[in-house]
Amino acid sequence: MGALRLEFREPVPYNRASSAPGSRAPGAPGVIPAVSTIVDPIHASSRGIAAVDAAEALARLEAAIRPRGRLLVAFSGGVDSGVLLAGARRVLGEGAIAITADSPSMPRRELEEAIRFAAALGAEHRVVRTDEISLPQYARNDRDRCFWCKHTLFEICERIAAEEGLSIAYGYTCDDAGDHRPGHEAARRFGVVAPLADAGLGKSQIRAIARALDLELWDKPAAPCLSSRIPYGSEVTVDKLGMIEGMEALLRKLGFRICRARFDGTTMRIELEPADIARAADPAVREALLAGAARLGVPLLTLDLEGFRSGKLNRSDLQ
Repeated sequence: MGALRLEFREPVPYNRASSAPGSRAPGAPGVIPAVSTIVDPIHASSRGIAAVDAAEALARLEAAIRPRGRLLVAFSGGVDSGVLLAGARRVLGEGAIAITADSPSMPRRELEEAIRFAAALGAEHRVVRTDEISLPQYARNDRDRCFWCKHTLFEICERIAAEEGLSIAYGYTCDDAGDHRPGHEAARRFGVVAPLADAGLGKSQIRAIARALDLELWDKPAAPCLSSRIPYGSEVTVDKLGMIEGMEALLRKLGFRICRARFDGTTMRIELEPADIARAADPAVREALLAGAARLGVPLLTLDLEGFRSGKLNRSDLQ
């Protein structure tokens, strides 16, 4: 495989108050509340979260984690792996260790939030520098690109797990089973376990657990890696990833909570929630976006009138 650079970084203290409705400011690291409530259906409906018995779902997750003894959790910073890490901390205490891959496809904002989240849980957190972009199999951006990303990470995880007597886990869920997930094949080859799926948990139940545990990321939008914005067959490069990250940072600064900047190297296509499309066409916002595109070196900027759809580049009509 390609060269792997292993680089551990110390986590920084968590110091940002949660923005979740009704949440408290983070307390001492490692303090995780008990759960005995059902998710508030009012907040649930506002974020597409079903009214789920969070206590029962959490109990199932903890039962799936408990036999593992010590666990190395591949933590991306998202809701799924965040709940997995929180559950592992509850059950295994210091026997739960987080590992996050830092590469050009990981937005700096996401990395910083992952570091803060793990620190708030009091979890040992190892940030490792990965270099999957140097692999031709990854850079050429076939439909199996995610396999090589996860393969690179799990190679590192396997080495650590063997040295320290750990099992490896990641945030695969029941709802992921029907999607195009080549990374799951890499997990299978390395014997990586999936406690969320083992517990029979889907996305709504996982968010319910996060809400009940008062985890800051409970309503965080899905944030797949930056490479997922590049159409299959268009090469993944550091320059493209930088332009995508810069444009999405600008979109968030302009108040667009859910956004994607799809980019093939020539045309960048902005996807927003349908309700936000009209605001993006407002003259002031339009000028800000065009100025940002010029600063980033984006040749052509367009607005997708269909709006945001998760996994849109997996659709055959867009290939």
